[in-house]
Amino acid sequence: MTDHAPDELPEHTPDSAVKVVIVDDHPMVAEGIESILESYEGIAVVGTLSNGREAVDQLPKLRPDVVLMDLNMPEIGGLTATEMLLERDPDLRVLILSMHDSPEYISTALSHGAMGYVLKDVPTEEIKTAIDAVMRGERYLCTGAQGSLAPSKTSEREPLTSREQTVLLELAQGKSNKQVAIDLDISVRTVETHRKNIKRKLGISSTAGLTRYAMEHGVLQGTGVRL
Repeated sequence: MTDHAPDELPEHTPDSAVKVVIVDDHPMVAEGIESILESYEGIAVVGTLSNGREAVDQLPKLRPDVVLMDLNMPEIGGLTATEMLLERDPDLRVLILSMHDSPEYISTALSHGAMGYVLKDVPTEEIKTAIDAVMRGERYLCTGAQGSLAPSKTSEREPLTSREQTVLLELAQGKSNKQVAIDLDISVRTVETHRKNIKRKLGISSTAGLTRYAMEHGVLQGTGVRL
């Protein structure tokens, strides 16, 4: 596997090629994906990185069109890295490549700005199909991911932003708008705006409904909160 350093961007990469960076902490997985992609004309793997921290630090020099991002990685995970990278470059296309097929993982990834979600056990050509789709500006979910989302119809609903998810987590714990504002260091008016948008997007009219949604969709998992 070629581990490209930021100052070693391949000079032979044609301008028309789709430049791809792979971010995965499993070398064998990254090597396999790189080998697959390098077999296609029009795609150039310009970097393979092992965690989100490396992605945040090195992508400005690698300048990829598409990032294939694993979710669970040391230092900085895929979701946080995706959000940080898109704040810097909103035009970057991030494809999540993961073994997790639960609706919570998929919907959260999309809400963090990922343009697609592909399971690691898909046929090799589907990764190329996903890259082609996001380069056209389309969202791409592999068949397994579509099936996971279908029961909850998440794909038909406008996703919550990362900040709205954070506010939802606070509200679902029974906190007042004022307490949420203090915790997140934002104004009460901003909390009220987020609350209004969350209710609109989810089609929920009450705080109890928000709490129930948070419980059913795993928003409270890992927080230690018991309701």
